[in-house]
Formats: sequence, structure tokens, C-alpha cells
Amino acid sequence: MKDTDNYSRIIAGTMTWGKWGKQLSQQQMEQLMHHCLDLKINTFDHADIYGDYTTEEQFGAAFANSSIKREDIHLISKCGIQLNGESRGNKVAHYSYSKDYIIWSAERSLKMLQTDYLDVLLLHRPSPLMHPEEVSEAISQLKKEGKIRQFGVSNFTTSQIEMIETIVPVEGNQVEFSLTANTAIDDGSLDDCIINKRLAMSWSPLGTYFKEDSQQVKRIKIVLNRLCDKYEATEDQLLLNWVLKHPAKVYPVVGTATPERLALAMKAVQIDMELEDWFILLEAARGHQVA
Repeated sequence: MKDTDNYSRIIAGTMTWGKWGKQLSQQQMEQLMHHCLDLKINTFDHADIYGDYTTEEQFGAAFANSSIKREDIHLISKCGIQLNGESRGNKVAHYSYSKDYIIWSAERSLKMLQTDYLDVLLLHRPSPLMHPEEVSEAISQLKKEGKIRQFGVSNFTTSQIEMIETIVPVEGNQVEFSLTANTAIDDGSLDDCIINKRLAMSWSPLGTYFKEDSQQVKRIKIVLNRLCDKYEATEDQLLLNWVLKHPAKVYPVVGTATPERLALAMKAVQIDMELEDWFILLEAARGHQVA
């Protein structure tokens, strides 16, 4: 995918900035944006649904008041999920990928974020009823009007991407990829990004390591305790570096809204994990030898 060299290697995920997490005030969001830029994190990941369709608007108000120049940041957003929540009268949670809905949703994100364009628009999750012609018409119009610069998907299989690409190029894929959820190595997702030069992004790059006390996590913890001393790094830094080492040049989307953890995340980029240590961690994650 072109033009990604200017994207920060760590992407700031905004899902927990608002109603679904820290519930930051406008001033706190402004401060966090500036903190990110001070760390050289210039890329922010959104989705229309975050905070039950409220977080983009809050971020946009903070951005408009922040004195940050639009050309100094990159904005990613997603559309397609229709929640059965407070803000919409849907009878059931579902996906919507008609031409009109994709355009309407993208334009709504632009309005909420108070920007003229998105650097990347992603289809959030695949729908069994999506059709590449509908998607193509929407994306072509949005690009022609300068409202989006790049188009990609999130959580799509390689065959679903191939179907969309019968008509419109897919320039990026955001998938779940972490040490504890590493199937993207085997299911072709990351291979596909390398082959087709797609922007590869990882959501939840720390996986379940800090959320569960499973046997898998216990095995990984034993290894990390030793590697943290070796690399003079924290557990989350090594977990991120494990993702960063993949040749697909994966961009981790880090969901924390804590300034200190964002600073630690950026330092993970500087670690040079040895090949065998990478496989030792994979072996711990899978619970068996990998060769």
C-alpha cells in the first residue's frame, strides 16, 4: 500500500478514549493527541461504532480545538457494522454494505471527525450479503470526491478480499494478530498482505496476555520473565515487538489511552528480538514445538 511510510509504526486506537473506556473529556483528548504526536504517533484508528457512535464526534471536537494541522496526522475509520444500541433503532445487530450506506457512513465520519478526508476507510467486518459491485461504486465515488485516500478491509478472509478485488483494489487489511491469537500466520492473511503489498494492521496486538490467566498466558509469562531481563524491556513491549518482527510490516493498533503505556509502546519499535526468541515465544503460545 502506497503512502504508508509516513504512518507511525504504532497506531493509536481510539476505541477506549470515549464512552467504551476512559471517557476522556475534550481537554483530555486534546492532551492525549498532543502526547501522541510528541511520541511521533501520528496515526489514529477509529470506527463509526466506537462509543455507540459517539467517540468520533468527541475526537473531532478535540481535534478542531487542538491547533494540530490535518496534514500532520493520519485518520483511519471503519464502517459497516449496524449496532442494536441506544443511538440507532435497529431490530438486530447486522452489517450494511450498500453503496448508499457506505457513502453515508463515510461522510458522517468526516463530519464527526471534522475533516475533509480519511486517509483510510475500512469495511469493518465481512457481511455474507456484501457485493463487490456495490462496494466498488461507493469507494470509487468517495475517492473521486477526495473524501477517502485509501480503501481497505478489516477481519476479512483472503477469499473475501479476492471477491472484493474482482472490481475494486483492497489496499489494507486490519486483522486480529498477537502472540496469543496468532492464526493470521497460518490462514494466509499476512501472506496475502506481503504478496499484494497491502497495509497490514493488527488490532488487539497484546492479545489476552493482560486479560486472562489461562495456561497459554502462564507459559508465555515464564518466557517473558526471562526475556524482559535480556532485552531490558517490559512485557507489553516484547509482545508488541513480536508482532512488529513479522515481514508483513504489521502496524499494531494499540488500544490504550494511558500516556505512559503509549510511550512504552513506541519504544517497542527499537527492540531487535532475536530469531530464536521469537520462536520460543511462539512455542510457548502454542504449547508445542513449531519445528
